[in-house]
Amino acid sequence: MATAFAPRFWEQVDSRFDRFAIGLSSLCLAHCVASTVLLALMSAAGALLHPLIHEVGLALAIVFGIIALGRGIFMHGYMMPAAVGAFGLGMMAGALTLPHGGQEIVWTLIGVSVLALGHDLNRRATY
Repeated sequence: MATAFAPRFWEQVDSRFDRFAIGLSSLCLAHCVASTVLLALMSAAGALLHPLIHEVGLALAIVFGIIALGRGIFMHGYMMPAAVGAFGLGMMAGALTLPHGGQEIVWTLIGVSVLALGHDLNRRATY
């Protein structure tokens, strides 16, 4: 149910964005685990560990977060899913500032999981 002041755009966006964002979070999680395994197996994992991949992935996560979680605020009025998602995005952004290695991977995985939780909460609140 949309509020009286919700722009038309938010009414046209549906929970597919949340489902897609959860899938994108899963791909990020798989990328982090695969990169770790490849790094352990091969000292030159190359392109999978290129910093640009992480920056583009974060940019995509932010865009989908704004669209899907923003829609939720207008449709169901709950701020908690957006706050949880934003916290996860913040953890992911903070992880980019760490040197490549164990801490970066751990904080990225935690951030991705918290972001996926925010999208799941948003999806559940819509129904």
